[in-house]
Amino acid sequence: MKKLLAIAIVAALALPLVAQETSSNEMKSERRRESAVWPAFFAICEFPASPDVIGLRLTLPFSMAQDNVTGFDVGLWGSSTYFEGIQLNVLRCDVKDSMTGIQCGLLNTIGFGYLSGAQIGLWNQTVSMQGIQCGLVNIAGETEGFQVGLINRCETMHGFQIGLINVIRDAEIKFCPGINIGF
Repeated sequence: MKKLLAIAIVAALALPLVAQETSSNEMKSERRRESAVWPAFFAICEFPASPDVIGLRLTLPFSMAQDNVTGFDVGLWGSSTYFEGIQLNVLRCDVKDSMTGIQCGLLNTIGFGYLSGAQIGLWNQTVSMQGIQCGLVNIAGETEGFQVGLINRCETMHGFQIGLINVIRDAEIKFCPGINIGF
C-alpha cells in the first residue's frame, strides 16, 4: 500500500510537468503551421526566406532558404533541410537531413540523414536509405532495397545491386560484377 501511495504522489507531481511540456510542443507546432507558405511558392535565389513550404516550390534558378518542404519542388537547383514529396530539379536535388519521397535530377544528395523512397539521376548519394537508387553512380551507407547503375557502392546492404561494379563493404563477397546480394 505504501508503494502504491508513493507512485500516486510521484504521478501527481509529474502531471503538471507533462502538461507544460505538451502545451509548449503544441505552441511550437502552431508557430510552425503559421509560418508555412502554401499552396504555391516561387523561390528566386534566397528570396523569400520562409522556413516552411507546403505545396509547390518553383526554384528559379535555385532556392536554399527553406528548411522544411512538403509537396513538389520543381526547377534547376533545390535544397532544403527536410523534404517530403517529389523533387524534380534539372541540376541538383539536395536535402541536408532526411527525405521521404522521390528525387530526380543530375545530382541527388541527402547529406546526413535518411532516405525513404527513390533517387533517380546520374549521381545518387545518401547516408542511409530504404528504397531504390537508379543512376550511373549510386552511393549509400546502410541500405535496404535496390541499387541499379553502372557503379553501385554501399556499406551494408539488405537487398540487391545490379550493375557493372557492385561493392558492399560489409559483406562476405565485397565485389561482384553483374549482381551482388547483401543480407
